[in-house]
Amino acid sequence: MTFSRPRPGDLLAAAPTHAAAPAAHRTAATPRELYGDLFVEVQMSRVFGDGKSFVDARPRSSPALIRARFDVERRSANFSLADFVQTHFTLPAHAEAPTPQRGIREHIRALWPHLVREHRDAVEGESLLPLPRPYVVPGGRFRELYYWDSYFTMLGLVADGRRDLAEGMLANFAHLIETYGFIPNSSRSYMLSRSQPPFFFRMVELLHADDPAAGFAACLGALRAEHAFWMDGETDLAPGQSHRRVLRTPGGALLNRYWDDRCTPREESWREDVETAQASGRPHEQVWRDLRAGAESGWDFSGRWCADPADISTIATTALAPVDLNALLAGLEAAIARGAARLGDAATARAFDARSVARRQSLQTHFWRAEAGHFADLNWRDAADPRPLTAASLVPLYLGFATQAQADSMAAQVRRHLLGANGLLTTSLTTGQQWDAPNGWAPLQWMAALGLARYGQAALARQIAARWCASVERVFTATGRLLEKYDVAQDRPGGGGEYETQDGFGWTNGVYVGFQDVLLNGLPD
Repeated sequence: MTFSRPRPGDLLAAAPTHAAAPAAHRTAATPRELYGDLFVEVQMSRVFGDGKSFVDARPRSSPALIRARFDVERRSANFSLADFVQTHFTLPAHAEAPTPQRGIREHIRALWPHLVREHRDAVEGESLLPLPRPYVVPGGRFRELYYWDSYFTMLGLVADGRRDLAEGMLANFAHLIETYGFIPNSSRSYMLSRSQPPFFFRMVELLHADDPAAGFAACLGALRAEHAFWMDGETDLAPGQSHRRVLRTPGGALLNRYWDDRCTPREESWREDVETAQASGRPHEQVWRDLRAGAESGWDFSGRWCADPADISTIATTALAPVDLNALLAGLEAAIARGAARLGDAATARAFDARSVARRQSLQTHFWRAEAGHFADLNWRDAADPRPLTAASLVPLYLGFATQAQADSMAAQVRRHLLGANGLLTTSLTTGQQWDAPNGWAPLQWMAALGLARYGQAALARQIAARWCASVERVFTATGRLLEKYDVAQDRPGGGGEYETQDGFGWTNGVYVGFQDVLLNGLPD
């Protein structure tokens, strides 16, 4: 795809161009903090089948008044918790999708306006964070701006002539960095303790495709602030130590992991997390931290994160340095170096180029499993732990950080273990979790296909893209729906996980459109 340079005056340039001293960033109270015992009772009693319903609700009066009324009314013999919630909150609704269009591309174009939201002003007691520009949500239960989803959605927006929305979403992410010091998992208060895979630099590159360095220069302050978030605590780490998202291996390599700054149940999945911890036989706070870290990964959930892939209670996300996260951070560091060089800041350019080179060397020494012939996550305390092949193993190819021999070996492993009738499997593990077999996800198809094509594996790249698009088309023809995930073995929606498969769906729409444009023009050889 070819994208033109943003016009002068774009909000992209509003991000500071030079790193400044850390600012005092805002926070926002979460539903658990606002509603106390009421929150716990609603979630543990399963008033709603989906715990996200309550945390997304809008109060009809102040949280303090609602809590006071709850404390009084709950003592009544005929008290109904469900009725109380209905009286005092406006519950979220799923947006109705437009009538299916004759063609899938026409339907996607009709979907974009239905997925646009705008929320400029904060409402007391509501979890939704205000943002300055309209944005596209994934769809279904996902009614807010999500971080890594948005990059793949933006692919389709730009291709479909909605560059205005893509630019506005980038401006919103810059605003989140300026306001909170990082980009949260989504624009909800209960997501302000974690982020998601760092795709902000890829968004900048997408919207400055004819001159990426100019985009990196314009957004250098935001890029550096995001990097500082991921690297917080790096200075004083000794080998074998960790702090939040950063760690040093016993050999001294500086790497990153997923994390969450809270070690309580996720507020949107409170009851599920309580039950998982109770079944684990492990310290509950550690289980909750690892569940939350798994949510930061975007892969919530997968046997990839578990000591026993079949048992979610063995989740140990924080014990792993993920291959995809570290490849993305090497890309972010390279982007910062390019932006600084464009601005004439040679010292910063040298420092971040050295960081990116060191991390790319770690991909070779810590994440490449020569005996298995593929990249994999690293158990940073136990390097001998054989981590499985997953679709994340292709992210180093996507970003250009593999050797040709590694890419050829990865292609062989994909054909042998991950290529399905309908595209790329997420993992070869069958666990009942949604980020495992037999499911396929749009962002993983995109990164795998473009990564393989980058290294001359165009035939395999086309197979992945064509098979996945054909499955999307067949399910659309049969159901009139575009879905969050698909079964890679059969023509049907993906399944598993904590909630029903959702309609919408932002990144499916974007990747489908992107693939159609790339396939029509020929994937790069």
